[in-house]
Order: sequence, then structure tokens, then C-alpha cells
Amino acid sequence: MLLEFRVENHRSIGDEQVVTFVPSSSLTETVDDASHAELACLPSIAIYGANASGKSNVLSALEFMQSAVVYSHRDWDPDGGVPRMPFAWGEWQSKPSTFEIEFVAAKTKYRYGFVVDNERVLEEWLYAYPAGRKQTWFERDGDKFKFTDSLKGEKKVIEEITRKNSLFVSTAVQNRLEQLLPVYSWFRSISFTRTQLPDSRFRKPSHFRRMIESRYESQRVLSIPADELTSIQSRLLNNFRKLLRESDLGVHDFRRVEREIDGAPNFYAEFQLAHAPNNDEAWLPLSEESGGTQAMFRLGLQVLGSLQQGTVLVVDELESSLHPLLAIELLRLFSNPESNPLGGQLFFTTHDTNLLGNIAGPSPLRRDQIYFTEKNPEGVSCVYPLTDFKPRITENLERGYLQGRYGAIPFLSHLSKVGR
Repeated sequence: MLLEFRVENHRSIGDEQVVTFVPSSSLTETVDDASHAELACLPSIAIYGANASGKSNVLSALEFMQSAVVYSHRDWDPDGGVPRMPFAWGEWQSKPSTFEIEFVAAKTKYRYGFVVDNERVLEEWLYAYPAGRKQTWFERDGDKFKFTDSLKGEKKVIEEITRKNSLFVSTAVQNRLEQLLPVYSWFRSISFTRTQLPDSRFRKPSHFRRMIESRYESQRVLSIPADELTSIQSRLLNNFRKLLRESDLGVHDFRRVEREIDGAPNFYAEFQLAHAPNNDEAWLPLSEESGGTQAMFRLGLQVLGSLQQGTVLVVDELESSLHPLLAIELLRLFSNPESNPLGGQLFFTTHDTNLLGNIAGPSPLRRDQIYFTEKNPEGVSCVYPLTDFKPRITENLERGYLQGRYGAIPFLSHLSKVGR
């Protein structure tokens, strides 16, 4: 369960920006049902903003933090420094970057963060809150570590093998310090999907491959033979079939087919979708389906996996190829305790103003689930919540946003002069 995320000096982000999944104490309205008034944590957060305003960079910062925890020890080049991406010009290039997060894993709250520059890890810290009481597990200042008795295991041994450009958490888990496994596993469970190419920091082929594998880990279940599926995997696939059928795509089923490659002893696998029940002639390759069907096939398993496992799903441009009403229904899956009993969370960017309510009906989002990004005159992104504006409960959020009441929209007054 993600509680709060902070980032400073990453891509277009300069000064510290914060996104919190903790419900606003001043918000009294509810959405869909009364259970929302007693949420321990928000099930989703949407980020709106003009193109190139920094929406995707907020998600990218979380992705970088995940990659550092999971890969810095085993994949980062020992002599290659830290593959961070600071703000591209001015004094920010030499300033350090900071990442900090609060989350709940295995029923324990943690606060973890680190500070890096181009060469090394400058600071790192981890605090745990078992039963709500703070414990300092370790604090790092360059090459100096301060451990407490709350963290068990061969800490000093692992300290000696922690490189200057590797996180202690990443090193410790790879060297069997089991107490940190819940922290590592929580980071690893975050799933990302985006329409863009991966960030340039994934330079090493092995790192790129592992990143792709982890991003599409939920898709692996499609490749498991039916007689080898666990009961949990079978339930996931059955729910996926239901999701495709109920999404009004004209799809009734799917299958994985292996085909020979002409002139080679190899095979490749393709997915096919059935468009009529009990008709062997009504199958089409996924590659020939519409963009919307392909998007739903790609995203659907990740949504269901997040709901089934109670993990965080991060989506860049949720509306990409999806009908607005379908996007609304996906959000409602996360908001409904019956379909989301383990507290899965959706963290996404979008331009879809239908999600703000009114034209397409009531919004599936509370007002503390809506954030905006906007660049200042220096090109630095600012991230801020809708609740800063204290909109009235009866206010038309979609109209207010498009009219620029909350900022975060493009200024196009001179566009009409193009081509004259």
C-alpha cells in the first residue's frame, strides 16, 4: 500500500514535489458509496496536465526508485556512477536527487529514501513502524552506516560489500538479509505500463531485459499450460476472460498459438481472440485487432493482477485507446472494496476529462485523488492537488479544469496564427 511519494531533482522536477495517497482529513464528500469516507488509503490517484508539463516524470521518478532498489547492486556498472536523470540545465545538473516513499508491506509501515548524485549514494535511510512505533533500522551518510538492534543479520558484512553507487537495501537482499525482503518485494511488485519507450537509463541489455520481464510479469500466466496453472492463476485468467467479454469489444475468448518460422527450426507464439462463441473460424491475431482491444488486452491482466494481489499499478496515459466509459469502469474496480479487497492501487496520468465527472456521470474520483502538473517560467514542474483550490461539492470540475481554473492546461492563444 503506497502512502506517500516525494521526489526532488528528477527530469523536469526541481524542488521537492509530493503525492499522497492518504485521504484528506478536510474532505467530507463521498463517491459511489459510504465506504469511501473511511478509507485508510486512496485506491487511485490521477495526474492531469498539459503535454510536457511533467506528468510522466512523476511516474518516471517512482520507476527510477524501484529500479535502484531492485537493480543497483547486481546491474549498475560498478564504475558507472548512478544513472539518474537530474533537471537538464542550470544548477540542478550538479545538485543531488532525492527520493522518499512511505508504504505498508506485510502489515508494517515503512519510510525509505535515498539521495544520489551522478557518482554515488550520498544518503540512505529506512524506518519501520511496527504497531505504529518508529524504529530506525539504518541511516547512511556516504560510506558511514549507523545500524540499530532493530535490524538483525550480518549488517557489517553487507556494509563492507555495498558499493558507493549501490543501495544498501539492494545489496542486503541479494546477500540474504531476510528482514529487508518485505521492503524489496514491495518495490518489485509495483507494475508499470506506458505507451512511451523505456527511459534511457536502461542502457545495459541485461537491465533492459529484466525491466521488460518485471513490467510484464502479470502476462506470463498467459504462457503457462492449462494443466500447470495454480488455482490463483486459473482464477486470474477466468476473470480476464470475463473482463474482455464485459468490455464490449466483441471478444469471447483468447488463446495462445505457437507457429513455425519459415526456414527455421524455431517457433513463435501469438495470441488470438475469438469473436464468436464455438466458432473456430472467428479467431483473429491480436496484432490485427483495434488499438482499443490491444490496449485492453495489455492492461487488463495488470489491472486484475493488482486487484488480486493488492499491489500498485502505474499507468502512463490511462485513456490511450480506451473509451472514456471503459476507463471509468476500471477506476471503479479499484474503488469498490468487493472487487479490491486487498487494497490494490492505481497511479496514473491522463488527459481524459470525463473522469472528472458531469458529462459522463458522477466522477469515480474523490477530489483528493486528483493532482495537476504545470511548469513555471523556468521550465520546472510543479505538482499540486485539486484540494488546494477547495472546490465546492457542486462545482463542475471538468468545466473548471478546461477553463483553466486550476491551471495545468496548455496556452494555445497563438496557435491559430500558424500557417498564415
